[in-house]
Amino acid sequence: MMTITRRQFGILSAGALGSSLTRSLWAREASPTDRDRYFYFAVIADSHVIDGFYHGQESNAEDTESLQHTAANLVSARTLINSLDPPIERVFVVGDYFHNYPSLDYDFYFKNTTRLDNAKAITDGFRMPVQVGLGNHDYGVPGVSREMSHRLFEAKFHIKPYYALEHKGHKFIDLNNFLGTTWGPASTMVDRTTGSLGEEQLNWFEAQLEEGKPSFVFIHYPLWLVVPKEVADYGLHPLIRKHKETIQLVVSGHWHKWVDFAHTYGPQQYVIAATRYDPNAYMLMEVDRQRNTWRFLNESLVEWSTHYSKPYNHA
Repeated sequence: MMTITRRQFGILSAGALGSSLTRSLWAREASPTDRDRYFYFAVIADSHVIDGFYHGQESNAEDTESLQHTAANLVSARTLINSLDPPIERVFVVGDYFHNYPSLDYDFYFKNTTRLDNAKAITDGFRMPVQVGLGNHDYGVPGVSREMSHRLFEAKFHIKPYYALEHKGHKFIDLNNFLGTTWGPASTMVDRTTGSLGEEQLNWFEAQLEEGKPSFVFIHYPLWLVVPKEVADYGLHPLIRKHKETIQLVVSGHWHKWVDFAHTYGPQQYVIAATRYDPNAYMLMEVDRQRNTWRFLNESLVEWSTHYSKPYNHA
C-alpha cells in the first residue's frame, strides 16, 4: 500500500466533529425523545477473511502475517460494536469482505467451507443488520468473472453488486467501482488500479440522489482512484459535487489507512483503515435526525495516515 499523508493533499482534520471518548456513547440523557431523534451506525472495511485453503504469500511479511489475524480482528470489532448502548442499528462493510478466491470452480464454494462462509459466519454474529459492499479482492478477474462473483454474492449473502437502503429518513448508498470499463474484460481501457462505475450505475446513482434524502455513500476505492468522468462530462465526481448538499459523507476503504480528504470532492470524504490490520478500525457514527447532522464519535482516537486507531472506551 502506498503511504498517504494529509499534507500531500492539503487535507484538514475533521476534529471538530469528534466527541469526548471518556464518556458513554450516549452523550446526553437517554430520554424517549432523544432515542427517536438520534440513531447510530458503524462502518468497517477490508476485513480480508481467509480460510484453510489460503497458502499464499503477500507482497511483504507484514501483509502476509496480517491475514492470519483477520477473523479474530473482525470478531473483536464485532464484540465492541455489539456492546454499545444505545445500540448501533446498522453496520456497513466497505469492501474486501474476504481475500481472493481459492478456486475458479463455482461449485467448489458449495462443496467446501471457504473464506466466503467464514466471513458470513462472523458478520452473522452482529446483533444488527450488516450490509456488505464489494471490494477488489471480492472479485477475481480475469480468472473469476464478474458474473460469477455476482452469482456467489447473491447465493451466499443475498447481496446485489450495488444497492441503496433507507433508514429513519436517511439513505445509505453502496456503489461498486468495478463495473465500468477499467474492469471490463473486453475493454481497451482496462486498468484495475482505477475504478469506474459504468453508465447504468451512474444513472441509478443520480436517480437515488435526486430524491433529495440525506445520503451516506460507500465506495471501496477512494474517489482519488475513480475515473472522474466516464461518458462525456458525466461521471462520479460531477455527480457528487452536484449533490454535495444531499450527500452527508463519502466513506472508502482499500488503502488500509485512515485518510481525511475533507471537502476535496465536495462532501466530506474519509478513507477508513482495515480491520485486517487493526481490530479498532471502525467508525462509530451518530446521526441527529432533527438537525440533519452527523458525528464521527471516535474520530479523536484515529491515528491519521496509519493503519491504527486507539480502542474506543465506552465505559
